[in-house]
Order: sequence, then C-alpha cells, then structure tokens
Amino acid sequence: MNIRTAPRVLATATAALLALGGVAACSDDGAAGADPQRVDVVAAFYPLQFVAERVGGDAVTVSNLVKPGAEPHDLELNPRQVGQVTEAELVVYLKGFQPAVDEAVAQNAADRSFDVTTVQPLLDASAGGHEHEHEGEGEGEEAGHADEAGGKDPHLWLDPTRLATVADRLAERFGQADPDRAADYTARAATLRAELEKLDAEYSEGLKTCQRREIVVSHTAFGYLAERYRLEQIGLTGLSPEVEPAPQRLAEVAEEAREHGATTIFFETLVSPKVAETIAAEVGARTAVLDPLEGLSADNGGDYLSVMRTNLETLRTALSCS
Repeated sequence: MNIRTAPRVLATATAALLALGGVAACSDDGAAGADPQRVDVVAAFYPLQFVAERVGGDAVTVSNLVKPGAEPHDLELNPRQVGQVTEAELVVYLKGFQPAVDEAVAQNAADRSFDVTTVQPLLDASAGGHEHEHEGEGEGEEAGHADEAGGKDPHLWLDPTRLATVADRLAERFGQADPDRAADYTARAATLRAELEKLDAEYSEGLKTCQRREIVVSHTAFGYLAERYRLEQIGLTGLSPEVEPAPQRLAEVAEEAREHGATTIFFETLVSPKVAETIAAEVGARTAVLDPLEGLSADNGGDYLSVMRTNLETLRTALSCS
C-alpha cells in the first residue's frame, strides 16, 4: 500500500470494521483485545512474533500479519489486517521493512506501537560483504527497496545478541501497557536472553575454525550474521529478494565463487532457487538452504532457535569447519 492508495484502503477498512459489528475505538487504557485478561499484540512478521510470544507468555495474544510461507518484504494489507492494526493494544514492527505496515501504524496505531529499529542502530545495507554495481538489474526497484530502510539492513534478528536486546526492550514496553505483570515480562525476557546467548556461543564456537569464510547467498540478508561471526557474504542481489540479477552480476559471483573455492551456493525457503542453481552448476558447487528467517514455512518448521541451529550446521558443512 502506498500514499496514493491509502485513502481507498482506509475507507474499505473502515467499512469492514463497521460490518464486523461496529468495533469500538480503543479506550485510553488500550484495552481493545478480545480477551480482557491478555494484551492484544500484532507482530509484523515472524521473528517479531517469536519474541513477542516468548516475552509475553500467556499474558498476551499475538497475531502475525504474514501468513506462513509468504514472503514478508512486500506485504500488502487487506482491510481485515488494517483492522487488526487499528484494534491492537500494541503493534510490534520494524520500520522500513514493510512499507504497508509502516503506513498502517502511522495512521492507526502510532501511540500503540513498538518499532524495533529504535532499540539499536541498524547496520548499513552493505555490512558483512562488499558493495557491487548492479548495472541493468532493475536498479530502480533495488534502490527503492533500499530507500525504505534508509539504506540500512533490517535483518537484525540474524544476530541473536541483538534480538536479545529487542526482547529486553519489548519487556519494558509490555510492562508499560500491563504494569501488574511487568516483573513477569522482565523474567521471561531474561530467560530468552539466556537462550539467545547460548545460541550465540554455539555460533561463535562452531564457526571459529573454518576453511572458508565467504558465503554466496541469493540476497544480502545476512549482514548481521556475517558481521557477528566474521563471515563475508557475496550476494547475487541486494536487500530485495525479488530483483533479478543481471548476467554481468551472475558472472561476477561465479568468478568470486571460484576464487574463494565455494562449495555451496545458498538459497532461501521463500525465494525460488533457480538462480542459485544456475551459479552452482556453472562453478561445480551444490546448493543448500540458508534461511534468513523472515518467516516460517512448511520447509523450515520449528521456531527461531531450531532454524538458526539448522543454519549453523549448514554453514559448518559448507565452510568445512572443524
């Protein structure tokens, strides 16, 4: 949804809400959820759902705006989803990652939102790798996507320590909305932090001694992971997974893959593997899934922790780590 379509969408959303029975506007104390005993939370996409559920526990009800298996970058909100944002007691989102969510929050829930980009500064879009020119590969589309995040990489959840800090701050925000259970939120965030720090230690140890440190990926979603664990990502495309790489870029990546002795070209669960398969065939490498965890699917299943551990084992195999 963009500014030009906002009036139409909001009008439709208003009609939809009236059709649902004239939902009352949120009261001053924010009690708009169907269950008065729980805080009604809307999460913009999966990693934020994971943190909200773990920190909130049985004191919250969390709805995810993105269906399992759907690609979250370019989510368009239907009237029901706009209604969810409007009614929520708290919306957890990442400004710049999903423009339609940004717009819905700004217009309907600005005072009931938690933007995780305010927790820590985001990395530059080129972090964890090196910049390339992408001549002829749909520069306008790629540039537009980069502009949405201000030239920053939004995939902060791929660094478990950053996600732990998000959990800490979210516990504080839950405590503001629900003071009687503030101590419970803080305790659950501390438990989650311990689990994430354990995961971080597993990554640090597991990737300490590897024959290679370069990862060839279908799009540059892994800057936080690469920076945290001293890897270098070589991306077929930039931050937007939908952009088709130009033949020149494919040739560059193939050359770099050969130069670094890459044995694996990584693709993702929510994006077609065809381009990765093309590069792999050209350089004599295999393909494997490295999941950016933007959402869950039938292929990855589990939860954030289990998928991240699967990623670690995939990296260890691909990089020949001892």
